[in-house]
Amino acid sequence: MSLAVAITGLTLRFPAAPKPALGGVSTCFHTGRITGLVGPDGSGKTTLMRLVAGLLKPGSGSIRVFGRDPVSEAAGLRGIIGYMPQKSGLYEDLSVIENLTLQADLRAVVGGERDEIFARILKFTDLSRFTSRLAGKLSGGMKQKLGLACALLGAPRLLLLDEPGVGVDPISRRELWRMVGELATEGIAIIWSTAYLDEAERCADVLLLNDGKQLYAGPPADLTRRMDGRCFLLSVPAEIRREKLTELAALPQILDATIQAQNIRLLARKDNALPSSCITQFEIKPASPRFEDAFMDILGGVQSGNSSLARILRDIPRDNATVIEARELTRTFGNFTAADHINLKIERGEIYGLLGPNGAGKSTIFRMLCGLLAPTGGEARAAGIDLRRSPARARQRIGYMAQKFSLYGQLTVAQNLAFFSGAYGLHGAAQREAIGAVTDCFHLAQYHGLKADALPLGCKQRLALACAVMHSPEILFLDEPTSGTDPVTRREFWSHINAAVRRGVTVMVTTHFMDEAEYCDRVGLVNRSKLIAAGTPEELKAQAITAGNRHPTMEDAFIALVGRSEQ
Repeated sequence: MSLAVAITGLTLRFPAAPKPALGGVSTCFHTGRITGLVGPDGSGKTTLMRLVAGLLKPGSGSIRVFGRDPVSEAAGLRGIIGYMPQKSGLYEDLSVIENLTLQADLRAVVGGERDEIFARILKFTDLSRFTSRLAGKLSGGMKQKLGLACALLGAPRLLLLDEPGVGVDPISRRELWRMVGELATEGIAIIWSTAYLDEAERCADVLLLNDGKQLYAGPPADLTRRMDGRCFLLSVPAEIRREKLTELAALPQILDATIQAQNIRLLARKDNALPSSCITQFEIKPASPRFEDAFMDILGGVQSGNSSLARILRDIPRDNATVIEARELTRTFGNFTAADHINLKIERGEIYGLLGPNGAGKSTIFRMLCGLLAPTGGEARAAGIDLRRSPARARQRIGYMAQKFSLYGQLTVAQNLAFFSGAYGLHGAAQREAIGAVTDCFHLAQYHGLKADALPLGCKQRLALACAVMHSPEILFLDEPTSGTDPVTRREFWSHINAAVRRGVTVMVTTHFMDEAEYCDRVGLVNRSKLIAAGTPEELKAQAITAGNRHPTMEDAFIALVGRSEQ
């Protein structure tokens, strides 16, 4: 292990920004170690990576990469730094091999050296079978593998990976982590920016940033140990678990509250006892702290219990009616079947999670069920309306949040709100009232004059949800709504979802965060275009119990059930 990157007093302020993007960061990164770069959205993680890569010039302070300045001595570092940007930096209209060839040309990797490196990287990433496939046609996991392959061209001694796990299913994430772990054993210094705190927990070191300031640097276990004695599991019956979670999360003594299996996981504020009502009503037991607990503690927690979204939405009486239904739902694209005879029913006021590996068919099913894609065969109904015959009529009763940020980036926040409220049929006083209500609910007033493209990711997600709910729909379709967001933003988001469900709204959601599946009433698991399993989270986990794992997590269940279907 030797010093790869030394940073001292690093500061950078962008023009017209109200505060520095980075302020006084001092840290080191070493060879042969994976360092997790963690922090909320907009904390400065990407800015730090771009400074290390020599893509930005610091305002003050110093950076040395293997003893060199990454800006003034860029030529000497170009061949030994591999950088995978947040959006992978691929050209989607080029094939796998064309992307690799372009990157090799830019790095002056030529001749026999190129052939040798291509063969080694394609075998390492298991992309040899897909060299002629367009990058835009790859699954999320395969895109990330190709991005990693491009970063590995040459012989990098420093690898910068900016959120490589975003939008990637648990199986692909484990495979990606395995590959990067192998690279660390070869002596490469790896900086891995991540929104998944279970990944950060596996790193040798972490650097925690918030608002551009360094809050912690060191082994994650050292930070986690500070939480001893403050974590608890409260056993709450399933029928009242969601309501109890909302109540507890709003209490001042509680720093954090989440659902974990059949329990509510509580994190008490320092020097605060849990409210006596928790202890007397339900069984409570201590829990081992996680890095995520320490992350929430150092950021001061989040009061995620109270969401004003419930005041915006109209009350929908719970009548146990089926509001989303698929019967033998099928969609083909040429010779490829993307959804194969899907059958499911979702009742009013239910949260239904649709899970599956990248490319399994989730988004295709999703888009058919909200009327955006016509089925090839079978039937899809939402709010009692046949989506094949009357998709436009159904969409007036549906709120939809797409997998990728689908608002108009060159319009301001205010213009997006005005456009989408009009598209949903709101005009005059009703439109002004709806815009005002979602602006207050999602704290968007300060951003009204900004273009949507300029917003931090968490604010983009809030704006997208605001546009989806301003017409008070009875069904919400949320396609990976929290992808890439930090735990604080995710908790805020789920408080809004729970508030909508309390009003009788039905929610269908896809996610790659397996802990979020615990919030769902029922889960459907899709693989290779088929619905391979369905039931409550507990029912799915029960199918993954083995002699060596008596208490499987949702991630364990996901991997086991997908593996079983492959066999």
